[in-house]
Amino acid sequence: MKKHIKSFYGKKTLRNEDYVKIVGKGHFDRLNRFLADGEVVHGGNRNDENLSIEPTILDEVTWDDAVMQEEISGPLLPVMTLSSLYAVISEMKQMEQPLALYYFGENERKQQQVMTNVSFGGGSINDTLYHLANPHLPFGGIGNSGTGAYHGKYSFETFSHRKSILKQTTKFDIPFRYPGSKLAKAVVKRLM
Repeated sequence: MKKHIKSFYGKKTLRNEDYVKIVGKGHFDRLNRFLADGEVVHGGNRNDENLSIEPTILDEVTWDDAVMQEEISGPLLPVMTLSSLYAVISEMKQMEQPLALYYFGENERKQQQVMTNVSFGGGSINDTLYHLANPHLPFGGIGNSGTGAYHGKYSFETFSHRKSILKQTTKFDIPFRYPGSKLAKAVVKRLM
């Protein structure tokens, strides 16, 4: 990871003119608070004037840390070590559903184990960017991570409301629908 961060942005990431800034001061401050979680093994430097934080890897993070309680939406990568895939799935089933889940690994049995046993808004195997960028896949959350999905026709369906309307005639009415009808009583008795 360290090697690739340097190859993308150089040794002085915060001086790279192509490196992005955080969207606003409140979000920048929130991300800075996450830097106290775990141990910074790479990055962690920031530029308060430009609202920039270099790509940061946090190790020794736990489920209880603040960085694991919210969607990060920033250049922070928390790393956790768990004893088995079963332990990961078991822990995730106890938590709120995430917006997205990205599984990395070539073992197809493990891929299916994660994808079918964990609830999440959308997911990807061995990639992250294409999941979000693909206009033919719905992207959206479930539970606390959001409702509905967007991209293409999914956006239209999410932001539209299907209104149901039943139209009944006034030319006649079926009296057994109403209380006190002997026919209705006979029909209900027969059904029961």
